[in-house]
Amino acid sequence: MMAVADRLAELGLVLPPVAAPAGSYVPAVASGDLVFTSGQLPFVDGALARTGVLGQDVEVQEARDLAATAALNALATVAEVLGGLDRVVRIVKVTGFVASAPGFSQQPAVINGASDLLVDVFGDHGRHARSAVGVAALPLGSPVEVELIAQFR
Repeated sequence: MMAVADRLAELGLVLPPVAAPAGSYVPAVASGDLVFTSGQLPFVDGALARTGVLGQDVEVQEARDLAATAALNALATVAEVLGGLDRVVRIVKVTGFVASAPGFSQQPAVINGASDLLVDVFGDHGRHARSAVGVAALPLGSPVEVELIAQFR
């Protein structure tokens, strides 16, 4: 099996620095053989890549890309806790939140951006259970937020 770092490089992806918590929490916690991440926003180079609401001023394709960015940020928190990603044996669960205007119902299509990234990185071990939830607002006006649970050895 290819090392995760090699697969990330092959995909042209680099794990970003982990964002400092904005409150009284940590970015990720290991318990037993699972790592639970806090919700991750689509930060790029320390700044939120986009603000807005789906069905109002953000398009689905752009939000898919933002969800992938948030998932990459979540993987960075997992890597920080585990000392890398090669110990990850499975992505167990993804929860995605989408800032949604009334009547917007394409949350699953948006969170597919995160799911697709995880499958691209981990193959079948990246397939996971998932929830895609529409909400009125997210921190800092972000269109998406992603959290995940990963199993490790």
